[in-house]
Amino acid sequence: MYVDLPEAELAEYRSSQIDPTDFDAFWTQTLESARAAASSPVLTRVETGLTTINTYDVTFSGFAGQPVKAWLRVPAAASAPLPTVVEFVGYGGGRGHALDNLMWASAGFAHLLMDTRGQGSGWATGDTADADGTGPQAPGFMTRGIDHRDTYYYRRVITDAVRALETARELDMTDAARTAITGGSQGGGLTLAAAGLVPDVAAAAPYVPFLCDFRRATVITDNHPYKEIGGYLAVHRGKVEAVHEVLAYFDGVNFARRATAPVLFSASLMDPVCPPSTIYGAYNEWRGPKQMNLWQYNGHEGGGILDRENALRFFRETMR
Repeated sequence: MYVDLPEAELAEYRSSQIDPTDFDAFWTQTLESARAAASSPVLTRVETGLTTINTYDVTFSGFAGQPVKAWLRVPAAASAPLPTVVEFVGYGGGRGHALDNLMWASAGFAHLLMDTRGQGSGWATGDTADADGTGPQAPGFMTRGIDHRDTYYYRRVITDAVRALETARELDMTDAARTAITGGSQGGGLTLAAAGLVPDVAAAAPYVPFLCDFRRATVITDNHPYKEIGGYLAVHRGKVEAVHEVLAYFDGVNFARRATAPVLFSASLMDPVCPPSTIYGAYNEWRGPKQMNLWQYNGHEGGGILDRENALRFFRETMR
């Protein structure tokens, strides 16, 4: 059933999320610090048995220079520089097996798939530790370090995402001017963040994005992962405003207000995990050319493979 505003009202919805006054300064300092601590990425060719795709195990420098894993897949017969897609994965998953996620390289793109620190045991394996987990938290990742913006978990993950994009652009086999970003759910939220923090991304395709419009999301859905924040605040009753002040630095709405890349969103009217109004809260703030695919009878699966098919078509058109 429909879980949120009707379709006609979504186009008019405006989030109540407010920019922190030092939002830009906070992220500038965070990213400059990560870049200063970075070392050159390490790429190791992996033998997969495939003849049309070459796969590399990648270690690059993320938050505070900490090592983050990724897979890089490139079409074996293609010549550099290649149009490139950087992809971020959904909540609880990791970069998975070397033989997973072959679509982008099969379509002629270089494809960097970022691991998510501390995750990778929910549905796809991961190989990156979170070195800075701090403080009391509800089960999951949404409240890890949530007492302060400097220690919050997604400060580290969003920095990793930006550094993944920057690393992909630095590789000899990629075309920095034709580098796009994508992902679903949590990966979609990281796509919004990277697009807001890197001004010249070629294109973005977040589908059913998570991490948007926290103040609304945490009170209109009882589903996880947003429920992790609600559960934490049910115990820490006096921290409601302080927690939302922290979350404002990581909200897709605020990143969307800074994003100018061509973008293709998706949302679903029956999504109880990422209700469509929370996604439209970001979509309606996006400053660049934008399109939305709204799935009327779907939940958090969104358009499924059609979201990826649409992103493929969108990237080809945008980066031709």
